[in-house]
Amino acid sequence: MAMVNSATLNAMRVAFNKVFEQGKTRANPQYKAVATVVPSTTKSNTYGWLGQWPGFREWVGDRVINSMKEHGYAIQNKDFESTVGVDRNDIEDDNLGVYNPMFDEMGYASEVFPDELVFPLLKAGFTTLCYDGQNFFDTDHPVNAKVDGSGADTSVSNVIIDGAYVGQPWFLLDVSRSLKPLVYQERKKPQFVAMDNPNDEQVFTKKLLRYGVDLRSNAGYGFWQMAIGVKKELTYATLWQAIEMMSDFKADGGRPLGLGKNKLLLVVPNSKQKIANQIKARDLIDDGGVTVSNDLKDKFDVLVADFL
Repeated sequence: MAMVNSATLNAMRVAFNKVFEQGKTRANPQYKAVATVVPSTTKSNTYGWLGQWPGFREWVGDRVINSMKEHGYAIQNKDFESTVGVDRNDIEDDNLGVYNPMFDEMGYASEVFPDELVFPLLKAGFTTLCYDGQNFFDTDHPVNAKVDGSGADTSVSNVIIDGAYVGQPWFLLDVSRSLKPLVYQERKKPQFVAMDNPNDEQVFTKKLLRYGVDLRSNAGYGFWQMAIGVKKELTYATLWQAIEMMSDFKADGGRPLGLGKNKLLLVVPNSKQKIANQIKARDLIDDGGVTVSNDLKDKFDVLVADFL
């Protein structure tokens, strides 16, 4: 029988932490493909610069300092935790091996947890506001005639919707810029912690030692211009429609953004991965009942999102 003392508990904490770290190495998170990781040092970050697309003009005379519109879009950090309780009897009975899979899974879960925050934002984007006060995927994003927002607005859509479509949505993203379409805001990385003092109240009353992980973070929206939300059957023609829509996007002031050409990412649920991979890989493709040369072959990457 093992003695429940400081030496035993220290060794157990080290062992559990090692298994936790091993679990992290098994994970293959997907969120960095679609979200920029932004370090945070406060309770929330305000992204007032969203909507500002820097451009150039001929330098004649003094510099012209454009008064960009200030957006009050903020992402509030949230606390998250996961905890495992270890029965003191299992320590005394040398039965700790049964907990290793739990701590291994805890490590794995901590690595992919950002996926759980980031990818649901895409599906929620049809009904959730972004920096310009419109839903992230919407038919009437305001784009102003002047870079400082003092001109007339034109409504621009970044959605394709077929009213008769009943399948899951899919998404075309441009991930070529330093800021991706989504933001993962990281205040505190996952940290392994232990409540294993033998004199702890929980140990005394319930014979329970506690080990867990906590972190602080959240996710939100970046530039809507970098994403097209589609509720229509995924076909060669529809994908071209999405690409052409994105390629036409302009910043305030009318400057073309140059999106839809490089590092395109097609994000799909499991039900769409077969057709997505066919459009990506085939030399010939069906285009409305006519077989044509596939101009989209290898022009984009496919991401099948686990948490979409």
